[in-house]
Amino acid sequence: MAAALRSSARTACSRASGALIGEAINIEDRMEKFGIWLRRKTGSSGDTRFVDGFVTTSLTVCIGAMGVVGSINDRLLGDPSVLFAKTVLDAVIVMIMTATLGKGCIFSALSVGIFQGAIFLAAGFLEPIMTPAALKSLSAVGDILIFCVGTNLFGLPHVRVANFLPALVIAVIWVLAG
Repeated sequence: MAAALRSSARTACSRASGALIGEAINIEDRMEKFGIWLRRKTGSSGDTRFVDGFVTTSLTVCIGAMGVVGSINDRLLGDPSVLFAKTVLDAVIVMIMTATLGKGCIFSALSVGIFQGAIFLAAGFLEPIMTPAALKSLSAVGDILIFCVGTNLFGLPHVRVANFLPALVIAVIWVLAG
């Protein structure tokens, strides 16, 4: 019981700290500005859902442990199987989201490439700190962020999910420090 409470408290503190950092550096607005730039460069200026589709789908496919674990396994073990499975899942998700949010969703591939590419390149550093407990903490925070993406899709009060992304890193740091 005490361990579960500590884990829950770490998750809450990670989210709160991550939100403060994310708001300070304004990740969501930066993603939206990049989406606006993409919309202009792709000749999609008339597509009012382009930016929302890009940001929402990018968050949906980037948040979670599969991208982190898959990128680390691919780099350190030469085993891309997790990334292959994630690719299939992401393709289905992107197709469904594209049907409702438009072609901006397709450009989430850029976000995935940057996110998973950065993890792949940093894998040598990340391997020793990505313990099972750290992955569990990262997954717990990631699950909550995915839930928040879902609330945005349902038109509930908007959550600036991208500003919570630092919480994923903080969740791992909390486990290592504690």
